[in-house]
Order: sequence, then C-alpha cells, then structure tokens
Amino acid sequence: VQLQASGGGLVQAGGSLRISCAASGRTFRNYSMYWFRQAPGKEREFVAGINWSGGSSSYVDSVKGRFTISRDNAKNTVYLRMNSLKPEDTAVYYCAADRASYTGSSKVLPDYWGQGTLVTVSS
Repeated sequence: VQLQASGGGLVQAGGSLRISCAASGRTFRNYSMYWFRQAPGKEREFVAGINWSGGSSSYVDSVKGRFTISRDNAKNTVYLRMNSLKPEDTAVYYCAADRASYTGSSKVLPDYWGQGTLVTVSS
C-alpha cells in the first residue's frame, strides 16, 4: 500500500488543523492505521492508532482530548483532527499502515509509511 499525507501547514497556538492520509489499493480496510510524528531533534513518536473499522482508537497521553483519529474506508483515507494545538505539537506527521491486527498498543512498527506532512504551530 502507498500512503500520501497532506493537509499540514502553519497554525497559531490554540488553533485547529485536520491532516489526511490517502492510501492506494483496495485492501485499505485490512490495515490498522497510525499517525506518528517527529519533532526537530527528537525521535519519532506514536501519536494515534485506529483499528480497521474505526471502532477502536488510542492516543499518546500528550494529545488525548485534543486529537481525534478517524478513517473512511470508502475513501481509503485516515484523518487526524488536531484541536487546541500547542507549539510542542510542531513536527512532521507521518501516517502508517500495519497488516497486523490492532491491539491499542503504541509500541508498533507499521509495515508501510507515508512521506510526512509538516505541521508548524506558532506561539
């Protein structure tokens, strides 16, 4: 599967942004989907994950209550809605797909990765 992330940009602190990730292929619904991010000078970290149906999701503590992951299997797309953005949310955001069944764990190493989209939050 090929993944194409989009929707990043510059937003002021407290603002909102929705980023998207479009997947190729007809088997999108078979994949657990994830968002990771990498801030300058830091390691890549798990942000959110969602199971095949969209009925189960998980988040890193720092974004709980502010970010929402969702998916539309008919459109082969996964989304990350980000509210109440903070400067520390500034990072390149990557979507990823995993053939393994979703467990809710953040300790995953997905099989496929998109190219990333930059989100910059100004103070």
